[in-house]
Amino acid sequence: MAIRYYSTNRNLKNVAGITPFTGKVSFKEALLKGQAPDEGLFMPDTIPQLSLKDIQKMKGKPYSDTALLVAHAFLADEFPLEVLQKVATDSYNYPVPLEEVRPKNYVMRLDQGPTASFKDFAARMMARLMSHCRPKGERLNILVATSGDTGSAVGEAFKGVTGIDVTILYPENEVSGMQKKQLDTIGQNVQALSVAGKFDDCQNLVKQAFSDSELNKFNLTSANSINFGRILPQIIYYVYAYTQLAENGEQAIFSVPSGNFGDALGCEYARRMGLPVAKLIMPTNENDEFPIFMATGKYHKVSPSRACISNAMNVGHPSNLARFFDLYGGTVDRVGQVHTYPDLEEMRKHIFSVSVTDAQTRETIKSVYKRYNVILEQHGAVGWAGLEAYLKTVPEQKLAICLETAHPAKFPEEIQKLLGLTIPLPESMKNLDKRTGSAVAMTSDYNDFKNYLQKHLMIKE
Repeated sequence: MAIRYYSTNRNLKNVAGITPFTGKVSFKEALLKGQAPDEGLFMPDTIPQLSLKDIQKMKGKPYSDTALLVAHAFLADEFPLEVLQKVATDSYNYPVPLEEVRPKNYVMRLDQGPTASFKDFAARMMARLMSHCRPKGERLNILVATSGDTGSAVGEAFKGVTGIDVTILYPENEVSGMQKKQLDTIGQNVQALSVAGKFDDCQNLVKQAFSDSELNKFNLTSANSINFGRILPQIIYYVYAYTQLAENGEQAIFSVPSGNFGDALGCEYARRMGLPVAKLIMPTNENDEFPIFMATGKYHKVSPSRACISNAMNVGHPSNLARFFDLYGGTVDRVGQVHTYPDLEEMRKHIFSVSVTDAQTRETIKSVYKRYNVILEQHGAVGWAGLEAYLKTVPEQKLAICLETAHPAKFPEEIQKLLGLTIPLPESMKNLDKRTGSAVAMTSDYNDFKNYLQKHLMIKE
């Protein structure tokens, strides 16, 4: 039976401005809509299972084979096998290193793609799935809020794709110089907007646009992790890392630096599909709303979000918290209002979370380099600090994998200051200085954003 997708807001009652969407849609519909009509997020009504035997068969095989395994489990009823095979091989044609830092502890480097960010993994698969699903003769308009890397990854993944335009919103003062250059200069069918505000302002503008009936004619969709099409590819990392490193069906710990929680959600789904995950570690930066919730049982968003050196994680209310809450029996809406609290004790069995300060992040970068000669940038350092914090709470040693989500060369000033090193640019970034282009300045007022969309977006090819 085909998997169907429901809204995280389906159970809301008597909430002003929200009419719960109680139906279900196909994956293709969820992919193209991005967000449910009631501002909830789409969730699969069934989580497909992978046997340990099927997982172990992937050992030694390329990343694209694992991608096909996971994609086929979710999408077999909606996409022919040959389409999924092509999507997998076209999406993943770059290395995925697993670097041993110390015995049984690894860094998974998700920084070898076209924009040197983990966002490449989801964006490339999503672009190819969307291109396959696009209604003939119509344009899709993708809106993307980014705190750093999402926008450039999505922009590069969709650049030049026929019939799809991309509008990227980023907070004007909270992206690195390198990230801004990447975002502003993609060109062609991709336009960046520099928003006077925080990432949460960008995210709210996008969500408001999706719920605005006057904009329906533009076929708006999202490439943020509010779109389940972004979540599905993020399940693959964990299955791949496990298949390459685990022995005899052992359990593994994953530490996932967490901002909007899409990556971490991928791990949660991987565990629920059958991957032997002993613990999901979700370290945040100083935007500590989730660690505080896990400690106290009470949720309060951080508003405005705090600006930290791990800028891609500067999120005061993660969108994917709605999905985590739903998986554990709770409901939280897009503005951070909790309507039903999840089963906290059950969450604590599977999830550990801690907040990492900027000072701790910098110290982690220095200590890991000094002790192990391994270079982490600030997001990966938050992940490693979270892993270290968790390992202090458990007596036994397990296979542990920490995600490194961006290339250190994207943050040259910080790395130079802390380590005295100049990191060579990866091949994908060497021509950045020669690229030209600029962002459009935008306020955080929704009416300004709406007017811009109405003036610039196209409906037909």
